[in-house]
Amino acid sequence: MSTRTLALVVVAGMGLAACGSSSSGSAEGPGPSGGGGALNVVASFYPLQYAVEQVGGDAVVVTNLTKPGAEPHDLELNPQNVAAVADADLVVYLGGFQPAVDDAVGSEAGDRAFDVAPAARLDLTGVEDGHEHAEESGEEHAGEESAGEEHGDEEHEGEEVTDPHFWLDPTRLADVGDAVAEKLAAVDPEQADAFTANAAAFRRELEALDAELEAGLSSCTSTDIVTSHQAFGYLAQRYGMTQVGITGLSPEAEPDAATIAEVADYVTEHKVATIYYETLVSPAVAETVAGETGAKTAVLDPIEGISDASAAQDYVGVMRANLAALKAGQPCP
Repeated sequence: MSTRTLALVVVAGMGLAACGSSSSGSAEGPGPSGGGGALNVVASFYPLQYAVEQVGGDAVVVTNLTKPGAEPHDLELNPQNVAAVADADLVVYLGGFQPAVDDAVGSEAGDRAFDVAPAARLDLTGVEDGHEHAEESGEEHAGEESAGEEHGDEEHEGEEVTDPHFWLDPTRLADVGDAVAEKLAAVDPEQADAFTANAAAFRRELEALDAELEAGLSSCTSTDIVTSHQAFGYLAQRYGMTQVGITGLSPEAEPDAATIAEVADYVTEHKVATIYYETLVSPAVAETVAGETGAKTAVLDPIEGISDASAAQDYVGVMRANLAALKAGQPCP
């Protein structure tokens, strides 16, 4: 970090000391500072915020570094954000997913940082661009690359990297919840029993959601999910489907004409009826493939962030909206 940036962080940190508390924060502000005995926890993006809030309950106040409706992949931190990381009792993040967060954690968080990657069991891979992935199922992406290789620079385009989107498998998010409970208990042992009980309740909710998804997707006419980018590998793996991404893991990637033609051929050959695009990404690529094949388009949400205007206001609600979209688009009687 440069001397100028450090100076800005110090100034911002001085301003933060006067801030009041609230139930949660966002990238627009530093959030609370553990007022009333609550732990001040920073989460790097929405699914982690949700898990910490469910497990921590009233004993935590959570600041989300990624503001609602923003794309988390390319998050840039301002001095307030960095100061929030420095002041937190615990920072919960996914190593390798957001390089700016990795940098702030490395310089400011010390032993107060918790990387959820091991608990999430990241075992799927994808590519940075839109090539060489058609007809690959979730299992065929299995690998052991570190999450730290995700979202690299252009020199890594076309290489297999770790898929970070573990939360689209509810059972993996439940495992992260258990790990968060252990971390919170280490910071505040007096609340350990409450954290454990909350994590157990969180797991029961997510297992019920998992059963709902499994039942809803068990009889789909088509198990081929064609998406604007490869964000849904864990969902496909969990529920016996095949993901075909028009682009790779990076949502900013632009497919070339050959890739679009390859995917269009796949759509035609496999009689795919629906091309899915995402809430935070332009639908243009999906619409191009749909236009060439006669397929329709629909929204499938990777839940990297929650928009204030979202009709389904939390993780479970959005997952149920995804289930409804898949049941209609695949279709699943």
